[in-house]
Amino acid sequence: MTASPNTRGDRSASRTADSEPGLGRELLARVRAVDLLVLVAVPAALGAVFALPESTRRSLAFAYTDPTVRTAFTAHFVHLDVSHLAGNVAGYLLLAGVGYALAVLAGYRRFFMVALATFLLAFPFALSALNLAVPRNAIGFGFSGINMALAGLLPLLLGVYARDRFFPEASIRALPAVFFPLVGWMAVLALPVSSGGLDGPGVAGLATGIAGVLLGVLYASSTGVRILESLRASARAAVSNPGYGDLFAVGVALLVGYPIVGFPGDPTGSGSVVNLYVHLLGFCLAFIGPFALLAAGAFEE
Repeated sequence: MTASPNTRGDRSASRTADSEPGLGRELLARVRAVDLLVLVAVPAALGAVFALPESTRRSLAFAYTDPTVRTAFTAHFVHLDVSHLAGNVAGYLLLAGVGYALAVLAGYRRFFMVALATFLLAFPFALSALNLAVPRNAIGFGFSGINMALAGLLPLLLGVYARDRFFPEASIRALPAVFFPLVGWMAVLALPVSSGGLDGPGVAGLATGIAGVLLGVLYASSTGVRILESLRASARAAVSNPGYGDLFAVGVALLVGYPIVGFPGDPTGSGSVVNLYVHLLGFCLAFIGPFALLAAGAFEE
């Protein structure tokens, strides 16, 4: 049954310290075994693909000069070395684990599972196709684009969780005020300040970062959100709600910290280059589409 915003607010406001079952017990009561199987199946599949011979894995990578529908999908599950696989599995476990916990406790389990299925089944084709906009003689592979999609979903999950647990009057429509500064933060990380001069590429990231913050402030103002007041209220709510507040703080830290992994200042590595373009695409697409659905009330439970 679809609940109105007022109903959700009454339910959230009625919670008291005596009636709360505690984060761990409530999470265990709400988690579904089938969801855990789906979540665990992803790293299992990545490991199974990695167990294939290297020649087979290379044949499953996406060649930009010879793209196919098959490799457009399979490339996102291929890794050629252990460190790449381990980094992506660790990132997935963090992002999917925290995201699932936020979604379950906020009553948005279906929203998260639909989004995850979309990221796993549809995003590989979309990201590979959009990659062809940047011609190069190379191959693309790795799960990081889908990990960045999970990172793009995280601000939405934090928003619905905060509304359900702390601020029943909060509006989901204000979340782009968080999205724009995050994109600016990624630009700062990917394009660090150098000696390029005021007119050179050295300040491109900083300029984009400032633009992202300004866009966020303008959007927040247009929706009536007072940023400093909201930040103080969020901090107070997190501190005064042990367990639930800790989960919120972990989600915020992950949201701000994970782009440091996804957007290194030097994307070149041993024989490979981090695809910053597909990382940005994954993050942006995963925020924009689901946000539109949330704003339309498609997943109110």
